[in-house]
Amino acid sequence: MNLPALLALGTGAIIAICVVVAVVVLIAIVIGMYNALVRDRNRVKNGFAQIDVQLKRRHDLIPNLIETAKGYMAHEKGTFEAVTEARNQAMSAAKSAAKDPTAGGAVKALSHAEGALTGALGKLMVTMEAYPDLKASQNMMQVQEELTTTENKIAFARQAYNDSVMVYNVRREQFPSSIVAGMFNFSEADMFEIEDEAEKQVPKVDFS
Repeated sequence: MNLPALLALGTGAIIAICVVVAVVVLIAIVIGMYNALVRDRNRVKNGFAQIDVQLKRRHDLIPNLIETAKGYMAHEKGTFEAVTEARNQAMSAAKSAAKDPTAGGAVKALSHAEGALTGALGKLMVTMEAYPDLKASQNMMQVQEELTTTENKIAFARQAYNDSVMVYNVRREQFPSSIVAGMFNFSEADMFEIEDEAEKQVPKVDFS
């Protein structure tokens, strides 16, 4: 084999090695971006799990609130029914969102349902103001205090969740991570937001 042939063979080998190295590096980059997306998506799911715990606590407290209030305002049937229906809708939405909070629309539906529940609770609390004996009830004071504490925990967990959603969505949209996100179906995660400013207020009753 003459020298030009050897040189040609050597050049070909070098090119082949360079191609292999480039492919390996590219694969490593893709794997790194994929793992980063998985990590951020898992943080979103974990953040929602913390919200879910507090929402379940909220939903469990509402029947106690209603039963205590019924002893003093039994004729307010429509108000109780509205709260109960809103609670059922919120529980159903929370169950759907818990399966995969990154699924399109699940958290938005939950935000809407929880906002409606907050509104219904707010109307119940306003109605309670007309019942001094109810306001003085130790049982009602305890339930209301637990509910307020739970609402505050929900607000804290929601902020942490929304922070993780923002990080995940930014990574998902940035190039070249966006290519990997599209290839492996990393869908956009929704913020957990109350849709109306009035609904952001924690339901309160002045028992002083």
